[in-house]
Order: sequence, then C-alpha cells, then structure tokens
Amino acid sequence: MSQSRVPVTVPHDAPPSIDRLREVGLFGALSDEVLVHLAGSLQQRRVLPGSTIFQEGDAGHDMFIVLDGEVEVIKHSRRGRPQRVAMLGPSDAFGEMSIIDVQPRSATIRALAPTLLLRIAAEDLDALYRHDVKSYAIVVLNVARDLSRRLRVTDGILADIAANVLDEYVR
Repeated sequence: MSQSRVPVTVPHDAPPSIDRLREVGLFGALSDEVLVHLAGSLQQRRVLPGSTIFQEGDAGHDMFIVLDGEVEVIKHSRRGRPQRVAMLGPSDAFGEMSIIDVQPRSATIRALAPTLLLRIAAEDLDALYRHDVKSYAIVVLNVARDLSRRLRVTDGILADIAANVLDEYVR
C-alpha cells in the first residue's frame, strides 16, 4: 500500500455537529454551550486510504479523533522494522501524547480506509481553557483516562510477552 504524504488530508467544509461531538468520549460531560463553541472552531478532515497522517518523529501540535473510518498505528523497532501496534476506529483518539508531553510523534499513523478525522490543535485546547476552564479540565482528564486505559492494555501485553519469553528460555 502506498504511503502518500501529499495530500494527506482533504478539508471537509462542514463543521462537526453538536450531536457528532456528543458521540466522542473525549467530550463527555461537556455542556451544549461548550460543544457549540468547539463545533465552531474544530476542523474535520477527510483522509484517503493509504495516506500517512503523520510519521514517527514528526513534530506534533495537534491530535485527532476518528469520526468515521479506520487507521493503523505503526511503531518502528530499534532495528527500524515497522510493526503495527494498534488499529483505531470511530471515537478513538491519537496524537494526544505530543500535545501533552511536547515531544515528537511516537508512532506513524496511516489510514486503512476512507476516514473522517476531527483535528484538535493545541491552540484549540488553549482557546477552550480561556473560554471555560472547567470544560478544559474535563477534556484533559478524559485524555488522561484514555492514556491510562491504553497503558493498562500495554502492560498486560508486555506481561504476556515476558512470560512467554521466560517459558521458552526455561525450556
């Protein structure tokens, strides 16, 4: 599958609807007034299958939520070998780590199907902070909960791998 980088995304003219934002777990518990504010500032992007949305090591100043479609998360091993580590679908977020820790992208993200993304830039979060600090705190807490959930899953996978390697070594 080709990895096109230009154009990665095609702008989507219509802003997200409040109902659409309400379906996204990241925005859980936000008021309609705040959802209206977000709908007026957030951008939707259509991504073509096979398009690389960003690459491991790129600078990151935004995160994305999959509204429709599917993307894969690819991490390179120390030997430089690409490995799919996750597949994400509707309501899943990615890219949030670069907003929180201000580090380069930790993985490559590629669209597997025609995908509609919601882009949330660091500036959008800053604007939310200035608009309603309580809603900002809710969004950041929801991001932290999602990262915690993913870390728990990863810990379980690593424990299984370590146990399997140890079992093989003992044999």
